[in-house]
Amino acid sequence: MIDFINYYLIPGITLGSIYALGAVGISMIFGILRFAHFAHGDLMTTGAYIALTAVWTLGVPALAAIPIAVVGTALVAVFLDKAFYKPLRDLPSIYTVIASFGVALILRSAIQLLWGTDSQVYVVGFQKPLIFFDSLRIALRHMQIIAFTVVIAITLHFFLSYSKTGKSMRAVADDPELARIAGLDTEKIVRWTWIIGGGLAAIGGVFVGLDTDIHTNLGWNLLLPMFAAALLGGIGRPLGAMLGGLIIGVAEEICTFPIMDIEIISPSYKSAIAFIIMLALLLFRPQGLLKGRVL
Repeated sequence: MIDFINYYLIPGITLGSIYALGAVGISMIFGILRFAHFAHGDLMTTGAYIALTAVWTLGVPALAAIPIAVVGTALVAVFLDKAFYKPLRDLPSIYTVIASFGVALILRSAIQLLWGTDSQVYVVGFQKPLIFFDSLRIALRHMQIIAFTVVIAITLHFFLSYSKTGKSMRAVADDPELARIAGLDTEKIVRWTWIIGGGLAAIGGVFVGLDTDIHTNLGWNLLLPMFAAALLGGIGRPLGAMLGGLIIGVAEEICTFPIMDIEIISPSYKSAIAFIIMLALLLFRPQGLLKGRVL
């Protein structure tokens, strides 16, 4: 049981936390702008590399570089919307979806040009885990990632539920035409959507770098699980996306747990779990767990 917690459950919650942060942006962008943003994973990569630059130049820990990564990535996200997505907003959404593929390639190529293609890490060397109850071993980075994600989830809930901007975002997501007639500044809502989505993607990218390493395909490799998480929670339901992310992450890790010392599923196939969950959800409950928008 202890091995299950040490090597499967805690890493699964950590991975799910990363998925959750990326899935929130995907869910919000679809809910408000009505298109699937396939460049969102590359926004995560952008945030990870901005934080890496802060670690290199300022000599600060990766967690202290998160505010710099959030601001930088949010600015990139707002710029991308102004330059590439806003001119296409009145066209059918398929044009914007295709454009997001192009934006993903642009971001990835720019990252390779600026930072190279080699894998990087924030911290070099072995980090000793924290030991609880003599046998429960939890890596400090896992505790940090999970704790930060819980704080972010609570903050996001209060922001969307009680702030004026949060209520306006929910109104635009529910009925954009009615919100526009009611006098809401939809462009301001769109801008906040990109700021929040880009900022959370940056945090997720930094967490990936803390947990493993940083490379130019970092966000692209996480894109399918993040979409699966957004669908599982319910499109347009940010907190549902966080719940979906946790479920996907935990499912991916615990599916490789050996039963009676027999490995049922090889770890190399665990990424297929997100795809299976996504397909099953589209077939049997397309509205998601929290009854979001149906694709």
